Amino acid sequence: MKQFLVFSFLGLFAAAGAKAEVHRSDLVTHVESCEAILQEFMSDPATAIPASVWQRAHAVMIVNQFKAGFVIGVNDGYGVILVKKATGQWSLPVLISASEASLGLQLGAKSVETIYIITDERTPRLLFNERFNIGVDAKAVAGPSSAGVERENGVIADAPILVYAKAEGLFAGATIKAGYVVRNDQANFTLYNTTYTLPELLYSDWVAAPPEVQPLMRYVQRLAP
Repeated sequence: MKQFLVFSFLGLFAAAGAKAEVHRSDLVTHVESCEAILQEFMSDPATAIPASVWQRAHAVMIVNQFKAGFVIGVNDGYGVILVKKATGQWSLPVLISASEASLGLQLGAKSVETIYIITDERTPRLLFNERFNIGVDAKAVAGPSSAGVERENGVIADAPILVYAKAEGLFAGATIKAGYVVRNDQANFTLYNTTYTLPELLYSDWVAAPPEVQPLMRYVQRLAP
């Protein structure tokens, strides 16, 4: 994952005001890094998401957030969201931005990799309004892992967002506030060579999946058919 963090830190300079041009190859790397994050989570029993949780998934967000306070003192990040359509097929991975992470950054970590399993149909549509705060606009709790007890208590069962993060101190059912995520239509225009925005990319079939995003789509489809 270290090679992917290089691109993450480059993004911080853009956030600080150095508005460098974003190339499509950079955005492809963001998608590929999100796939790598998901694969790493699923390969480790300590962080793997149980099949029972995937069965409830209506959407998944994969987010890579990072801290560079020793350089310019900001938290920033990127990610993707995919939704499960009524047909059972998963959508294109649509690029989003993420900021103000608290999971692990408060513990001194340089980066936080987080997967959000969304268990209802309403919550992904909060991004239609450009941004939503995780844990504020929609309740978020730490999800049960495959290594832990799979019995879901009432708190987990009722939460629309189950959070899986590589940060110490999280336990199943703990309420979480994890900053906000923002739709990034400009990045998606570049990645998909289209003028369609996040709602159309997530819920329509108007844009064909380019080869670079298909591995992530196939992987999520295998996890949550």
